[in-house]
Formats: sequence, C-alpha cells, structure tokens
Amino acid sequence: MRLPSSGVARVLLVEDEPALAVALADNLEGEGYQVEIAPDGNRALERWAAWKPDLVVLDVMLPGLDGLQVCRQMRALGYTTPVLFLSAKGSPEERVEGLRVGGDDYLAKPFHLPEFLLRVKNLLRRRIETPAVAYEFAGHRLDFRAWTVQLKDGRKEALGEREMAILRLLVERAGEVVSRDEILDRVWGQEVFPSSRTIDNFIMRLRRLFEPDPARPVHFHTVWGVGYRFTPNPEPRPEASPTKEQEPT
Repeated sequence: MRLPSSGVARVLLVEDEPALAVALADNLEGEGYQVEIAPDGNRALERWAAWKPDLVVLDVMLPGLDGLQVCRQMRALGYTTPVLFLSAKGSPEERVEGLRVGGDDYLAKPFHLPEFLLRVKNLLRRRIETPAVAYEFAGHRLDFRAWTVQLKDGRKEALGEREMAILRLLVERAGEVVSRDEILDRVWGQEVFPSSRTIDNFIMRLRRLFEPDPARPVHFHTVWGVGYRFTPNPEPRPEASPTKEQEPT
C-alpha cells in the first residue's frame, strides 16, 4: 500500500458523539492526518468504500448498524483497511469479539489521548509496510483481497482465512522472527487456543505451496522455541554441506 501522492494518510473516524469526534479529529489533524467523520454505521460504509481511507477508527456503539456489523460487512467485501475499535465496552470478551470480526486493535473508553495517537501511528505504519492488495515473491503472486495465490508454475490456489492471515502477517514482518504468541493474537484473536502443532500445520501447508523443497525451506523458516521467519529473497545455498531444516514433527 502506498500513501496518497500528497503523502498524507487518510483516517475515517466513525463516532456518533459530536464533541468527542471533533476533539479526536482535531488531534489527528494536528498529527498531520487527513480526517473525515462519519456519525453512524451506514455513513461509515459509504465513506469507507468511496474514500478508501488508510485507517478506520470505529466506535462500536453507533446508531443503526453498530461498529461490529460495519467491520464485518466490509471485511466480507474484501476491504483490508486497518480498524481501531473504540468502545465503552472493554471486557475481554468484547475485545475478543472486536478482533474476531476483523478489527486490528481495540481501545476501551475512556482512554489516554497519547496512547490513542500512538496506536493510530502504529497501525498506519503496519499498513504502509504491508501490501494492501497484492504481493509477489519468487515468482508467486498473492492476492490478499481474493484470498488466492498464483504460483510460479501457473497453478492458482485458494487459501483459507487463517492461512491467508498467517501469510499476511509473515509478509508484513518479512525478515523478522514472528513469535507463536503474536500469531495466536493476530490470527486467532484468543477466542480459541490452538496448540503449537496447529500453527505448525499451517506453516507446513504454506511450505508445500511455495517451497521448491518443503523439507528444506528457503522462505518459511522455523525459529525453534520462538516462531517463524519469512524470507522473500533468500541467499543461494552453497552446494556443499547443505543445512537441512526439517518440517515440524
């Protein structure tokens, strides 16, 4: 994803309390962002689709469609824009529900303004670093909107929701080690607690799709005891004494 030619990130602020909406908009604009305010769920759907913001700050309790319904509908349409939920409801169950429907972060009201602005900044940074629609590596093309991959041999494969979410996270953090805990938090949202073997199985599926030799991966590496690292452009391996990286057993 690239920012608009002006270099200004666009934030859609969906908030039905006028005073709070104006205060947040003023502070966001003070940080250099372009802001539009939507006072209800239906208007949020309209502006999200038409304006294509770089981030949506979305109140949960809204007139008409609530924020959870708005996010669920836009995710079903393939929109990958980061969503920061704001809500007076801040129980663990309510935060999990916000993540489950497609939110990227959740902040309970009342909140500390510097924390809000830092979360906005972090979500926009991730958005800039992560391809919004497509990504290519080693002759493969990933379509994050259609949840499909075009492999370098010409085959087209559909990925499941969690396979694509794991792949997107690893692409976003290319070259870095991503822990199993972060994968659980970002992909499962902690509404269920899969075993480490469950995550391993998803990685094995990605290896079978993308690796020339899944038993000796060059793109999807296991970092034992920690998590995984994605390498889009690996260095060629020496012919002598290759180091074999086994799939998890």
